[in-house]
Amino acid sequence: MAFSVPPLRPATDRTAPKPSPAREPLWRHVLGERLRGLRHERGEKLSETARRAGVSPQYLSEMERGVKEPSSEMIAAVAGALDVTLVDLTLAVAESLRSAQNSTSRGATCSAAYALAA
Repeated sequence: MAFSVPPLRPATDRTAPKPSPAREPLWRHVLGERLRGLRHERGEKLSETARRAGVSPQYLSEMERGVKEPSSEMIAAVAGALDVTLVDLTLAVAESLRSAQNSTSRGATCSAAYALAA
């Protein structure tokens, strides 16, 4: 009885990081970056902003790191503690997300817009 043996393949390094496709950033990550940026612009410590917002420093830290999916009430509380309106904060996050889009998709959108304008 004969059986076949599969050919040997070169060893692969399974510990090497695989290149990941560019992904759109998550809302919570961009929100966290913006909150941290606003807090740093004010020269505040995490605990100071957290106290004024009525949240724990740990929770605010998790928001800034993009770990938490905060409720709209929590976002509004932190925005208020940073003297920024919820609308302005939301627009800033949306603009950051828009600018992070893949340049090829923006190019296609711009090309389509130019074609429609002509």
